Amino acid sequence: MSAPDRTAGHVWGPGAATGIGSMPGGDARETAKAVTGTLEALPYLPELPARGPGADMTGRTAGMLAELYAQLEPSGWRLADRPGRDTRRARAWLREDLDALEEFTQGHTGALKVSVVGPWTLAAALQLRGGEAMLTDPGACRDLAASLAEGVRAHLDDLRRRVPDGRLVLQLDEPSLAAVLRGRVPTASGYRTYRAVDRAVVEGTLRDLVGVHDGPVIVHSCAAEVPFALLRRAGAAGVSFDFGRLTSGGTDTESVEDAIGEAAEAGTALFAGVVPGDGADAASLSDPASSVMGVRSLWRRLGLSPALLTESVTVTPVCGLAGASPAYARAVLEHCVRAARSLADNPE
Repeated sequence: MSAPDRTAGHVWGPGAATGIGSMPGGDARETAKAVTGTLEALPYLPELPARGPGADMTGRTAGMLAELYAQLEPSGWRLADRPGRDTRRARAWLREDLDALEEFTQGHTGALKVSVVGPWTLAAALQLRGGEAMLTDPGACRDLAASLAEGVRAHLDDLRRRVPDGRLVLQLDEPSLAAVLRGRVPTASGYRTYRAVDRAVVEGTLRDLVGVHDGPVIVHSCAAEVPFALLRRAGAAGVSFDFGRLTSGGTDTESVEDAIGEAAEAGTALFAGVVPGDGADAASLSDPASSVMGVRSLWRRLGLSPALLTESVTVTPVCGLAGASPAYARAVLEHCVRAARSLADNPE
């Protein structure tokens, strides 16, 4: 492959590591302290879903929506006529998380990552009043995307006030994106699936949301299929994915690897999930160099420059850490930092 045309690096710098979003436990201060103290290059605003409804990624993002409200039903989050207890609780959890993050990022001048659920995963998760997903109604999807854009804009403005010298990185969580594109999202009954959404519509909606932020936007999906080219066209500065799930065998492995190589050459940041997100204890983690061995091997197969490897790849867990023990979650973040350093010291 030819050398990339790049004029500047990413705001978090080469050889960085970060987390995905969720962490175990319910102590916002202790979690923010651990995340900011470990991930100097790219700390992030954690989610603590163990606290209950509204602290999960869907509930948190639903609480950000502008002039749309959701309440928790036995079947999941559903649109409501007015803000109720669930909306107030989601907003209260978010304020607590932001207060904790602000406390431990005083004077922070580097990159800082925050995440929200993307429009298509949110449309697949939120129900209309009749119980079906918003995904079934194109007009409802447009309204949701507009509401989300306003909510994200307000969220980013709040963060800029709290961390005025930070360089915000927005992450859109889209684990259901491939299912939306392929018509694999199940209906409420579970007996059928919703029709696939046109790729141009999906891309346009993502592009509009990416345009809300004047800094880099990363799209995260730990699904088995990630539409790299579509995300690049939508303006994503980076793609976050489960590296092993995409590159370890399967009929499409070669095309997936080519897509990763093309993204790297185009200047797209690759957030490679290479560290297991659960385990009995910290001792279950392998040597840092072995965690990134697969990334090095892929780079060699694609004939990409070792220098590009250090600049392109950020090391992450394979997905969120909510299911881990607190000790293991902290060890995973520390391990990601060491693995990223190993990659930077020896990109060959």
